[in-house]
Amino acid sequence: MRYFELFDLPVSYQVDLSVLNQRYLDLQRAVHPDKFAHLGEREKLLAVQKTAEINDALAVLKHPVKRAEYMLSERGVDIRAEQQTLQDPAFLMQQMELREALEDIQHSGDPEAEIESFEAQAKQLEQQYSAGLGELLASSDESDLHRAADHIRKLKFVYKLKDELSRIEDSLFD
Repeated sequence: MRYFELFDLPVSYQVDLSVLNQRYLDLQRAVHPDKFAHLGEREKLLAVQKTAEINDALAVLKHPVKRAEYMLSERGVDIRAEQQTLQDPAFLMQQMELREALEDIQHSGDPEAEIESFEAQAKQLEQQYSAGLGELLASSDESDLHRAADHIRKLKFVYKLKDELSRIEDSLFD
């Protein structure tokens, strides 16, 4: 199943989330299992399966990293389950520094200020690695697809940092 096709959206890294959500609701209404309750078991099962497929497609298209990974896999480069690390020394050094900064937040005299500063850094990195990703993913040049894969790997790191920051915030302020 092609996710963009399912939602009748152009294949693009930039997705209008309001259009995506509206099309999701339309699709869910059309295949909701309750509409098939009076039919046979096969039809009910197919409706449940279709609902699950629509939910999976929505989850992928809504999330920038999952969307980019999906687009890349559709182009023949699948990095979704890989464990490969980047060979970019500057990025690896930055990664170590950010992890240290994240750990320091818990012991800071002003954790709120540290969190705000860290969030700003993470947002800047997310914008940096997202910039140009759409063009790289749309390119027919093999080297551009591999550069896109590296951008996605870096974005995955940023999203992991943001998740860790959320856990730290929860532990500090709950």
